[in-house]
Amino acid sequence: MQLGFVSAIVPELSLEQVFQLAAEEQYDCVELMCWPVSKAERRYAGITHVDVTNFDRRKADEVNRLALKYKVGISGLGYYPNALSPDEAESKTAREHIQKVIHATSLLGIKQMNTFVGRDFTKTIDENWPRFLATWKPLVELAESVGVRIGIENCPMSFGRDEWPGGKNLATSPAIWRRMFADIPNSNFGLNFDPSHMPWQMMDYLKPLQEFSSRIFHVHAKDVRIDKDRLDEVGILAYPKQFHVPKLPGMGEVNWGRFFSVLGDTGYDGPVCVEVEDRAYEGSMESRRAALTQSHTFLRNYIPRRKK
Repeated sequence: MQLGFVSAIVPELSLEQVFQLAAEEQYDCVELMCWPVSKAERRYAGITHVDVTNFDRRKADEVNRLALKYKVGISGLGYYPNALSPDEAESKTAREHIQKVIHATSLLGIKQMNTFVGRDFTKTIDENWPRFLATWKPLVELAESVGVRIGIENCPMSFGRDEWPGGKNLATSPAIWRRMFADIPNSNFGLNFDPSHMPWQMMDYLKPLQEFSSRIFHVHAKDVRIDKDRLDEVGILAYPKQFHVPKLPGMGEVNWGRFFSVLGDTGYDGPVCVEVEDRAYEGSMESRRAALTQSHTFLRNYIPRRKK
C-alpha cells in the first residue's frame, strides 16, 4: 500500500507546494483536488490544485514533472459534488466537470478519479434510481473508454438541515453498492472506501472489505469519535453533527490494526490517503501540518515506507 493525504486540507498551497509538503512529511502520494475555480460552498470543497478546465498534454506533463521532481505519486484526482442535485444547474455543472476530471486523469496516466454519486436529498433511494442510472451509465462508459477508474466515496453527506433527510450521496451502504454494481457492472466503477463513515451509522466497517474487495480502488484514512452521552440525549434520528466528530486516524472508533489486517488479506495494495477533517487541527497551516505529521507517524505502523 501507499500512504498519502488528500490535498483539500491545504487550500492555500500551490500544486508544487503540495508535492513539497508531501515529500517533506515522507508521504508516498497525494490525492489532488480538482474543483472548478470558484468560491467554496462548504468545508473542503471548491479547492483546486489541478485545474482541469482546458487541460491538455502540456499541462499534464507539468503536473507529472512536479510529481517526479519530488518523488511523490498521485493517488487520484478528487472532485466531490452532487451530480444528482435537485437544482439542475448544479447537477449540470457537476456532470460536466466530472467529465473534465476523467479526461484529465487519463492525460496524467494515473487511472483513478474519486467523487460522489450524488443524490436528490428530498427523494427516496428508489425515486433517485432512474436518474442515477441515466447520469452515471454514460459517465462510467466514458471513464472506461479512456482507461480511468471511478472511486465513489461512501460518505452519506447528510450532516445538517441543508442535506436532510436523504443526504447528498446515494452510495452509503453495502445494500446500495450491490444494487449499483448490479445495474452498472463495469469493472472500472468502484469505491473510495472511508471506514469512518460506518461507525456513526451503526455499521460494521470490516464486513464490506472482503465482499467488495474487487471494487475498492482507493481508501481514505479518517477516524470518527461518537459522543455517546450526546447520542443518548438526541438519538440517531438527530442531525449527525450533533453526536459525531471527525478525527485523525487513531483518535476515534476505528480499530486500525484490525482494519489493515482485513484490508491486507483482501489483497488491496493501493493508496490509503489521510483525509484531515479534525477541527482541533484546523486553526492554522502549522496545526494542519501537525495533523499530517501525526497521521503519518500513526499509520506507518501499518503501511511501512518503501525504499525509493
